Amino acid sequence: MTYSGVRRGPLQVGERVTLTDSKGRRKSIVLREGAVWHTTKGAVNHDDLIGGPEAVTVTSAGGMEYLALRPLMSEFMVSMPREAAVIYPKDAAQILMWTDIFPGARVLEAGVGSGALSIALLRAIGPEGRLHSYERRQQFADVAIKNVETFLGGPHPAWKVTVGDLVEAIADEPIDRAILDMLAPWECIEAVGERMVPGGVITCYVATATQLGRVADTFRAHGGFTEPHATETTVRDWHAEGLAIRPGHGTSGHTGFLITSRRMAPGASAPMRKRRPAPGAYGPDYQGPRPANIPVELGGAPAAQSPRDEAPTDEGGGEE
Repeated sequence: MTYSGVRRGPLQVGERVTLTDSKGRRKSIVLREGAVWHTTKGAVNHDDLIGGPEAVTVTSAGGMEYLALRPLMSEFMVSMPREAAVIYPKDAAQILMWTDIFPGARVLEAGVGSGALSIALLRAIGPEGRLHSYERRQQFADVAIKNVETFLGGPHPAWKVTVGDLVEAIADEPIDRAILDMLAPWECIEAVGERMVPGGVITCYVATATQLGRVADTFRAHGGFTEPHATETTVRDWHAEGLAIRPGHGTSGHTGFLITSRRMAPGASAPMRKRRPAPGAYGPDYQGPRPANIPVELGGAPAAQSPRDEAPTDEGGGEE
């Protein structure tokens, strides 16, 4: 087993196949011996696909042709059963790149949602890595486990799911990379930072601009992380046919913000940014954490805050 979710060779009973018609409409089916998929254009027999190659066309009883392909990881992510909203492929791709996920990485994920990002992370770290996913709700964790095992074809040896609040349930193990997809990730930065190795990368995924600001200032006020980097990704389809070249009707706009930072070594603090904040940014109406480099006259704290020195060394490795 490769633990990648990729399958080769003839289509087999129990495999999921995506059937696409001439208008681009898709239907995902699980191949069953003797089964029939009924459409408005007639029936399609599963037996016409079982044992044959991928990337062929099958014709319904009514004469409609369907292209049969195994679903890509990105297609599975958006079509799988869910209890919680999933991180869409455009954001999952950015998370893997900005968080610098690599084979063998020790990764913390919170929360697991319906398992879409877990699938991408497990493929990236491979069986030699370690993914520890935390989820507060048991029903979400159950759906995520089922989705991941359906895609991969079974349990992944590098994956552990813990049900509980991250701050209370976090394991005492070194972390290379962390992704926080939760309502208030700023509440967990301290706990994650205590276990993250120097140079480790943490990415927070949030939906609103107010969450974005709170996370960024929490990193700054903590003192043991580098200046956070915030991004938003949008994707626009294009139509290209002869001389008719124009933006497509399908556009994936705002889904969330990513805020990324890196862990400093014990006792070290990153150089503070020199740009002064906008007037009023940390005024009397601001109730969040106050970065140490903000002048008192602009709303900064009276005394400088010292950097945290809780980061672990990289000795000993993770759990066996």
